[in-house]
Amino acid sequence: MITKTQQASAPQPSQWQLAVRTTLRGAGQVMFQCSSWTGLLFFIGIFWGAYASHTPAVAWGAVVGTVAATVAGYIVGLPKADGDSGLWGFNGILIGCAFPTFMENTWLMWLCLIFFSMLTTWVRTGFNNVMRPWKVNSLTFPFVFLTWVMLFSTRILDGVDVTTLPEPELPHAFSDLYDGGIGHIVEYWLKGVAQVFLINNWVTGILFLVGLWLCSRWAAIWAAVGSAIGLGVAILFGADGADITNGLFGYSPVLTGIAIGCTFNKVNVRSAVWTVAAIVATVFIQAAMDVMLTPWGLPALTGPFCVATWLFLLPLYKFRGHTAPDYSEWTDEARRAAGIIDNELLKGADEVEKKL
Repeated sequence: MITKTQQASAPQPSQWQLAVRTTLRGAGQVMFQCSSWTGLLFFIGIFWGAYASHTPAVAWGAVVGTVAATVAGYIVGLPKADGDSGLWGFNGILIGCAFPTFMENTWLMWLCLIFFSMLTTWVRTGFNNVMRPWKVNSLTFPFVFLTWVMLFSTRILDGVDVTTLPEPELPHAFSDLYDGGIGHIVEYWLKGVAQVFLINNWVTGILFLVGLWLCSRWAAIWAAVGSAIGLGVAILFGADGADITNGLFGYSPVLTGIAIGCTFNKVNVRSAVWTVAAIVATVFIQAAMDVMLTPWGLPALTGPFCVATWLFLLPLYKFRGHTAPDYSEWTDEARRAAGIIDNELLKGADEVEKKL
């Protein structure tokens, strides 16, 4: 046991070390992990995938977006504990990955990336205030909402050109052809994990799973299971072959699996059944959102994950009333208070974190 005297005498991290730790944790919190090591592996995976696909702007956008969102938290004066946990940066890093993915690499795009990344911190606070009475969190919806706003605005703002964004059109017939070899199926599965950060690379998927394993083995397991179930359901029901091969039916189920499986529920058989149901529902929600958003020329992003997680958490408020666990935050302290994780689990994660 570490005494208070030992804690006081322990060397304190410098401001530079704290800034790096907060930034790395911002990346890790995209998948609910308050770990600098996890965040570091996530950034390595993003850089690998972005440079492999000759889109380095996505990698650097991730860095800029995380830093901008974190700086905004300090400027606005939000609770420092949230910043230390990386909760200011996780929507910003997704903005940083999305904007260079969908828009031309121009100085106006970078200006918008910085502005909207900073805005995610403020918008997240507002959305959380609205949702807190129902004991749920806004999750990555600030990123989804603000990215939709930006992409919509590019339709009449010619200063920022879109690249990979599809033209608005009604849903039409598609090809369900894909390579069903075991090697290709594994590749699609790993891409489903990587696509959480809009990276289409199976090596990145491996790095993400390793990063999760360093902080939470259950998070890594549910990420792997979520992508596998998402891929399986997409194949079973004849989804678009291009979406299957690019892992696009995996990333939202990955997040849903981590959220329901081990972040907002204690790991047991009952929660596992509940999680599998939520993952399957996420696939159908994504298919429905794809159909609804195609006429607008917008991607679903992580919207299906947000909707599915809310649908599987909100009923507990009604069933249990004031005794329902508070899902409005997922800090270690909040999860421990709700009985989701115990002190031994926290101790193990802390030991890994102290090595950075």
